[in-house]
Amino acid sequence: TDQELPTVSPPAFDTDLEAVSTDSLIEQVTSVSQLSDVQPTDWAFQALQSLVERYGVIAGYPDGTFRGNRAMTRYEFAAALNVALNRITELMGTETDRVSQEDLTTLRRLQDEFAAELAALGSQVDTLENRTAQLEANQFSTTTKLAGQVIFAANGGGFDGDRIIAPRGATVTEDDPNVTAIYRASLDLNTSFKGTDLLKIRLVTGSDGLNDNAAGFLEPNLGSTLDFSIPGRNGKFSLARLYYTFAPLEDLKVTIGPAIVAPDFVDKNRYANVSFLDFSTQAFVNNFILLPRPGGAGAFVDWNPGGGDWRLRALYVSGDATNSLPENQRFVGGGGPEDIRLFPTGGGGAEGGLFGDPYQGFFELEYAPNRTFALRLQYGGGKLFGSNFNGFGINAELALSNQLGIFGRYGYASYPDTTVGDINPNYWMAGVAFQDV
Repeated sequence: TDQELPTVSPPAFDTDLEAVSTDSLIEQVTSVSQLSDVQPTDWAFQALQSLVERYGVIAGYPDGTFRGNRAMTRYEFAAALNVALNRITELMGTETDRVSQEDLTTLRRLQDEFAAELAALGSQVDTLENRTAQLEANQFSTTTKLAGQVIFAANGGGFDGDRIIAPRGATVTEDDPNVTAIYRASLDLNTSFKGTDLLKIRLVTGSDGLNDNAAGFLEPNLGSTLDFSIPGRNGKFSLARLYYTFAPLEDLKVTIGPAIVAPDFVDKNRYANVSFLDFSTQAFVNNFILLPRPGGAGAFVDWNPGGGDWRLRALYVSGDATNSLPENQRFVGGGGPEDIRLFPTGGGGAEGGLFGDPYQGFFELEYAPNRTFALRLQYGGGKLFGSNFNGFGINAELALSNQLGIFGRYGYASYPDTTVGDINPNYWMAGVAFQDV
């Protein structure tokens, strides 16, 4: 007939004695003779020896002692007994012939003698599990990591050919500028409060900005400027990034902040994404006809349903969110290099404010079925100096091997009512990347 083990009231667990004593690490032993504090003449020793040698279930201390002379000895024994009961119950479900009637009788006697300790053990285990859950929920502490970067560069160039677009009717230069030295230094403070969020603060300083970058504005390069030297200039620090990213859902990330830059979040490409690592010019690292005013205050959403192959990204940036006056009513106005050169306007100023001109939205749908291929369909649109603009783009990358990849971008945009009329710029780039050469 089937043998039945007495019902055990405390909850089953298959760990070790740490549930009731945390002053020592615990490991499994293979013979009760290693538990030197328990004398061979003790009945408890005989019971432990039988259980260990038959079923291998008692846990002891690494130093080989059972600590039988301590107040917790009975609770330690109850913990070991509970493990033995669980193990024998499992064996009876699969190997009923292995458990002898004598062992069942011994277990009943042990269970009766240690009933109070087993009951108390169950309560302690419940308390420990609750405390462990609380610790796991609050185990992350606020952490801030510092990262720094210093860039030195030389900038020189010349041009020859017809002008493409006159920047508001002015001539940039008649002669080639001299070679200049450029530097930029940045300090990032990356803070996380939960382990899944990020508060980014970036401080930057650089050299003389537009003057030392003059070779980047030569015709006919369409504003292909180095971005190494950016505000703050002349050794003064400025705030380049300030935003907070959090995850309200497992597959959804949200970013908000007064100082975000669109290419940090959209139009990314593993081979052409950062100017100081990939190429020396902005024109090669972003489809900038879709991003005429990439920086400002705004928000970004990144949704990856179920962690699958598809991602949907949405971005809004207000280029002048901190100023409530139109640009032509301010003492000092002005836009970015691409505003002046590629997208000049005939008059009228930006309205300013969080939802006023200039502003732009950007949507990107990414398909990445594996780690070697990604395809991104893009739309960018908004308002710039009184004119609405719209653009569409595609961004693709393919890793042929760990060392070789191909990539490309294409964009088409519409900018009406500029000083040269309605313009419909096209942008394309294609490249081959040799990694770790």
